[in-house]
Amino acid sequence: MKLPVVTDNYIRASNAHDVMSILSCFSEDAVVRDEAETLHGKKAIEGWIAKTIEKYKFQFEPLSVNEDDGEVVASVKVSGTFPGSPVTLDYHFKIENEKILSLVID
Repeated sequence: MKLPVVTDNYIRASNAHDVMSILSCFSEDAVVRDEAETLHGKKAIEGWIAKTIEKYKFQFEPLSVNEDDGEVVASVKVSGTFPGSPVTLDYHFKIENEKILSLVID
């Protein structure tokens, strides 16, 4: 499976629980939607990353990737310290200039 470079970097950094490497994948004005919360900008996203790592201790395993109308959708098996683990979630990436402009997780 061939993931776009920034998406692959995001998944690798996430599995390493490396907050700064994850954050470096995002544009300055990026937006993230996860668990009914919308975060705007890198400062808010940094807090979300740290909180999510601490809360769930997650690991990602990409299962498939599709590109559709400028959006990359990766189905990812997510395991961690949460009820129902593992689950498969869709990560919807909009990428611009090799950075994540938006990420919606559902």
